This record gives sequence, C-alpha cells and structure tokens, in this order.
Amino acid sequence: MRAVLVTGAGGSVGRALTARLTARGFTVFPAVRGGALDLDVTDEASVQRAAKQIAEQVNGNGLYALVNNAGVIVQGPVELVPDAELRRQFDVNVFGAAAVMRAFLPLLRQGGGRIINISAPTARVAIPHLGPIGASKAALESLSDAARIELAGWRIPVVLIEPGAMDTPIFDKAGTAATTALSTVPQNLLTLYGKQLTGFTNAMKKQRLGSVEGVTDTIVRALEARRPRPRYVVGGDARSLLMLAHLPTRFRDRLLGQMMGVAK
Repeated sequence: MRAVLVTGAGGSVGRALTARLTARGFTVFPAVRGGALDLDVTDEASVQRAAKQIAEQVNGNGLYALVNNAGVIVQGPVELVPDAELRRQFDVNVFGAAAVMRAFLPLLRQGGGRIINISAPTARVAIPHLGPIGASKAALESLSDAARIELAGWRIPVVLIEPGAMDTPIFDKAGTAATTALSTVPQNLLTLYGKQLTGFTNAMKKQRLGSVEGVTDTIVRALEARRPRPRYVVGGDARSLLMLAHLPTRFRDRLLGQMMGVAK
C-alpha cells in the first residue's frame, strides 16, 4: 500500500498530481479545506484530525509519502504589504507545512516514507514585488534542509521541488489579493510606487508559464526514485533565474530591476 498525502489538493497541481498518482497505483489522500479529507494547514486541530483519520485508514501500513503542496502567493513591495497578508503568507507556506510534517512523521516512519516540499526558485533569488513569497519559500527550504539531516537516521528523504511560474489560477488569485490589499494603503504611498506597480504588472503579463504536467512529472519521479535528489528544479525560467544567483549582487539587482519593470 503506497499511501500518499497531498495537501492543497484542490489546486491545479494538486488535482493533476492526485489523478496521476492514482493512475500509477498509489493510494492517494487528497487533502483540501472542506473536502472528504478536510485539512486546513493553518489550523493545528484540523491537521491533527486529518492525521488521525489517515492513520485509521492505512491500518498500520503508514505513509509512503507526504507532498506538502498547499501554498499561497502574496506579492507587492515590502513597504506596502499589510502585516495580515505577510502573516497569511507564512501561516500557509511555512508554519502550515511544518505543522503537517510534525503531525505525519509518525506515519512516515511507520511506512518508510518521504517528504516532498514544493518550493520555488525565488527562495534562492529574491525578486522585487515577490519578497513575501520568496521569504516564505526560503524559510521552507531552510527547514527542509535541516529536517533532511535530522531525519536521515530514519531514512526519510526530504525533497524540495522548485518549479518556475506555471499556468495555474494561483497567480491570478495572487494578483486579485494584492489589488485588495493595496486598496487599504495610503494614497501617497501608492503614488510613490505607481510606476513600479505598473512595470511589475506588465512584466508579469509577459512571462512564459510552464505546464502543470512538468511539475507533476517531477514530483512523480521524486516519489518513485529509490534515492531521490534533495532538489529538483523544474522549468527553463526557474533554471535561468537560479543562474542569476552566481552574479555579483549589485549587477544582479540592476538586472532584476530591469527584468521586472521596477528600475528607475
């Protein structure tokens, strides 16, 4: 019984991954708020209930894998992002992911399982106006790197998947949430950032979006590998962005400012 828990199963990647794994013979527990497996990663009681529910269903076999896929994107200049939005970013992407790992580690030990955390290349190369999502993914990667060493004694691999921008509704949701959040910002600050906001919006419209299938293919490969790699980078845009990490900082800053339409 290769049982896999997929959080954030209501999104495009979660739905596609659930279908793909089911077709390959995995027993999949698709977790989503309000679903058959009701799981809100920001609610500790909800996480514990889900862990108990799955423990009863796997009947002593444990979990083959946990895919921490639940996530949100908060965007905007650091000065303009409301505290509540920044906290929401970390509640889901960091604290929620950590809570799920803690709750399901007993089942992963039981099943000789592995953890797959969905990150992003912005964890390693910060992008203007995407500071919140990048910061949350950087925190997730740090926790994952530490956990990989800590859990090595139980042979529980901790894998990071770093996909580039994908053709999914999560980016539209992020834009809508950002517009709503910015409506609470004083007009004088909005005026200061007016040119940057327009430039960033235009840059985002021009970006090439990768396919969901490319990400699900990579997750499946990491799930089925006898010895999965610690990191998988998905998509040409993700690889190109990570190449910038090797450039001198000031040059990289200027280049990113120009690319994202926020340079003076």
